[in-house]
Amino acid sequence: MQAMKFFLDTHDQRSNTFPAGISKEQFAEFFAGYERACREEGVVVLRVHVGFEAGRAYCFNMAPSADHVRRAHAKAGLPFDHITEVTTATPGDLFFLPQA
Repeated sequence: MQAMKFFLDTHDQRSNTFPAGISKEQFAEFFAGYERACREEGVVVLRVHVGFEAGRAYCFNMAPSADHVRRAHAKAGLPFDHITEVTTATPGDLFFLPQA
């Protein structure tokens, strides 16, 4: 199995990367297709946050690379603004690292 990294991608109706006026039902249907595309590309969807009124979405995924996330979006027909590799930054991650 390939090493996995965390990625956050963003979508915004102001830049036409999130459909304006989409309903929760329409989003659920579209999201099912996105999840299928992710599985095909080796991407694990961990969480999605959606602001329906603001027309924005933030997807938190785990994948071998940003390119895997890009391909999953392309397969699903889902444009994005940015895909950013991120790391967790909790006290356990930052302050309790093993000492060398």
